[in-house]
Amino acid sequence: MKIEDARKIIQEEGLQGYNLCEERENRENEVVLKKENEKWIVYVTDERASKIINSVDKYNTEAEAIEDFIERLRADKVLREL
Repeated sequence: MKIEDARKIIQEEGLQGYNLCEERENRENEVVLKKENEKWIVYVTDERASKIINSVDKYNTEAEAIEDFIERLRADKVLREL
């Protein structure tokens, strides 16, 4: 899976609360995907826009990271709809 595929899924499923490789400060309660030092990193932020340390996962491939990123966004959508 590539970034373009993730954008399509996000749009089709109405997912929200994410930072998809954007160069900006973190926002509150979002899922973040970024590339740092040749590793893909996925994590979530709290109500103060701080990285939740226990939520950080690192991947060697873009596809693995995007799969985790989309899974987290889908789970977040379920929680928001409760």
